[in-house]
Amino acid sequence: MARRTRVAITGIGVRTPMGDHPKELWNALTAGRSAVSRITRFGTDGLPADFACQVPPFDTATYMTAKEASRMDPATVLACCAASDALADAGGPAAPPERRAVVIGTAIGSNQTIESTLLDNGGTDRGRPYPMHVPKGMHNAAAATISMRHEILGPSLTVSTACASGGHAIGEGLRLLRDGSADLVLAGGADACVSPTKILALARAGALSRRVGDPAGASRPFDSGRDGFVLAEGAACLVLEPLDRARDRGARVYAEIAGYGRTSDAYHLTMPDPDGAGAYRCMRQALDDAGLTPGEVAHVNAHATGTPHGDLAEARAIARLFGPGGVPVTAPKSMLGHGLGASGAVEAVIAVLSLLHRTVPPSINLDDPDPACEIDAVVRPRPAAPGPVLSNSFGFGGHNASLVLAPAAT
Repeated sequence: MARRTRVAITGIGVRTPMGDHPKELWNALTAGRSAVSRITRFGTDGLPADFACQVPPFDTATYMTAKEASRMDPATVLACCAASDALADAGGPAAPPERRAVVIGTAIGSNQTIESTLLDNGGTDRGRPYPMHVPKGMHNAAAATISMRHEILGPSLTVSTACASGGHAIGEGLRLLRDGSADLVLAGGADACVSPTKILALARAGALSRRVGDPAGASRPFDSGRDGFVLAEGAACLVLEPLDRARDRGARVYAEIAGYGRTSDAYHLTMPDPDGAGAYRCMRQALDDAGLTPGEVAHVNAHATGTPHGDLAEARAIARLFGPGGVPVTAPKSMLGHGLGASGAVEAVIAVLSLLHRTVPPSINLDDPDPACEIDAVVRPRPAAPGPVLSNSFGFGGHNASLVLAPAAT
């Protein structure tokens, strides 16, 4: 049997509400600092929530011209900047253009382009689309733009599996390398969905927290008082390449992607299987793919959005796989909010950073742990035991993705 390709992470790029560099992201997380702020980008009168986790303004001039930026949705801008940073961080791996690939996950796609056009209808009920509206507004815009900017002539793919999109994109990038379809993959996720319509729609669906009097305390995964998530935005991109090639060129290897699981609940359009059966099978599949037992996992980076049903289902799945309180669990969305399709990619970066720093980042706002969630929730930075991290991403429609990130091989 042919030896399976081992896949290394050699470059990281992020655009998050906690900063545009992995170091800034990590420092904010370990400090337990909430990224929630009042929305000032648009008027919030009449909206059920006036807060979100927003990416601070940053200068795009070093990445693109003003004209180029005007032809991109904000989600595409975030993805392109993260991808460029990741490639630069990787030290310019020299894969031929035909052997390069890109896989980007997004839940909402070019939301702001679509929404602004529909809302500006001038009384015609037809909107005011301009010639670039369709290419700017397509879900594949980020992947397509990245492929053009970085001469990627191999597969250029978009994954849209709701809030599991970023995790699935990285996992499918892993598969492209394993099956020999590429020698370099840019994989990640992006969404820029902090907008009036999305806030109103998510609140009406019962998914959004309405703690308007306490924005910083609104995102509270696994807490008895949780009432929904805080909407966020962002992007993250990883450079993936075969471990042997990375070693041959003397690249810095952050970590290995050792395993990938993907399953479906096939239960409900928005509700998870209440017993967490799909999540359990997904985590189990990822560990099997990595050749690991549950006891070898150092900690779990939970999807944990802060919704009543979602957190309970995931906690049940974790307790079933690892035993009640059997593994440390962290919930970054308590600080970062929920970036939908970006979240799985951002949290994969967080898992890598936790391996590098040998620390489990904390969850905040866990003032009254839900006794039904039988997990060991980490509430302050904790030294991490040696071993891999399991990172979960679950989405509306019952989409599940789990990644196993392992320490860099010596």
